[in-house]
Amino acid sequence: MGVAGPFPSYAARPPGPVMDRDEADRALARLGAEHEAIETSLLALQDHAGRRLLEGAELTGVTKERWSATEQSITLLWGYFDAYAGVLNEAREVRARRRHPNREDLAALTELLRGDGVTVAHAAARPDPSITGPAKLSERFTLVELVNRMNELYARSLDMVVASDSVWSAMPARIDLLAAELRRTSSLAHSVGVRPGEHPSGDDLESITRELTTLRVQVISDPLAFWLPGPGSSAPGGGRPDTTRYDRAARALDEVRREIEAVLAVRQDAEQRLVQLRDVLSRADRTLAEARSARGEVLAKIAASEVPAVNGPPTALQERLAAASEYRRHAQWHRLSPLLETLERQAEEELLRAREQLTAVTAPLAVRAELRGRLDAYRAKVARHGLAEDPVLIERYDAARRMLWSAPCDLRVAEQAVQRYQDAALELLGQQRASGPEDRRGRP
Repeated sequence: MGVAGPFPSYAARPPGPVMDRDEADRALARLGAEHEAIETSLLALQDHAGRRLLEGAELTGVTKERWSATEQSITLLWGYFDAYAGVLNEAREVRARRRHPNREDLAALTELLRGDGVTVAHAAARPDPSITGPAKLSERFTLVELVNRMNELYARSLDMVVASDSVWSAMPARIDLLAAELRRTSSLAHSVGVRPGEHPSGDDLESITRELTTLRVQVISDPLAFWLPGPGSSAPGGGRPDTTRYDRAARALDEVRREIEAVLAVRQDAEQRLVQLRDVLSRADRTLAEARSARGEVLAKIAASEVPAVNGPPTALQERLAAASEYRRHAQWHRLSPLLETLERQAEEELLRAREQLTAVTAPLAVRAELRGRLDAYRAKVARHGLAEDPVLIERYDAARRMLWSAPCDLRVAEQAVQRYQDAALELLGQQRASGPEDRRGRP
């Protein structure tokens, strides 16, 4: 329920001569309107949902301390209001004596409306000095001072009530919604084997459950501990609930939910991923077998060359793949999920290493093939220029070819032979270009 704003201030004139009849009538009308506004605000505060909750709650901490002071403030407010109403009624009685008040009546009205004759006794309940200042048995006010004091106490009381009610309106409902989501996630996690003590996400769910339970109890008993006043705001209830702990728990639950979704995804496509893993490891095994076969060929056909050793088949990965299959067979999805991710990465790395070993082992054969191709290319080139029958080229070509097509082949010596043939071919081609063209009868 809404609460009316601060009480209207009594704009009395500075002390001066005795009021005339019109001034007294206007002041009484203004005070009557002010009395109604004050009463409306106090009744609204009395009926505020937050105040009723504070009265019935088992409070702790800062809320308990502030509510104790606020209760005294509300009691004082009603005492001040009664004193205010008493002066107003007395002034109305003086004014009602005569239609045209005499000077004595006007002097009495002036004293009541502008003087400091409003006395408030504190004998029944001594208020906290922090509320009224130094402890006194009674206080005297002018009506202006009394309204200012009521405005101050009202704003302070309303701020405490509205702040508490704002936290209670926002936080417990959000915590309950998150707790319901937590229960659904926990049930789903349990169905895929994610349990406390068996999986980190199970431990996280248990921790989040404890945190939400504790947070809700603390929010209910001490709402002001979760209130952040607005910077520079003097309006009652200016600020917002502090949701730091709630937000942290919500983020943690989101992380666990993503982990559970990953485990569920494993349950749905585990068989396909296991088939793909077997295929990758099979390709790696075949590549290594090809590399071992190629190494034997290289050792037989290439001389004076360092050929790296080839690793054996990835037996460790095969064993872990068998363990993954067992996890799938027994529906241990929470164990299968991280294992599959690791195996997929390691299988791809194993296939890459197998290919690198095959490339390293067959490198000498690739060098020999390149030398053969270069030798034949230059032979074709000199043949196009009519130099294929040159004795030097024939001799050097035959020497290079014997080295490249015999086993074992010494690549270093073969490369030198190919280079000699290449140099001789380039030299003859250069001489031919320098001698100039000839006609068909051989004349220059």
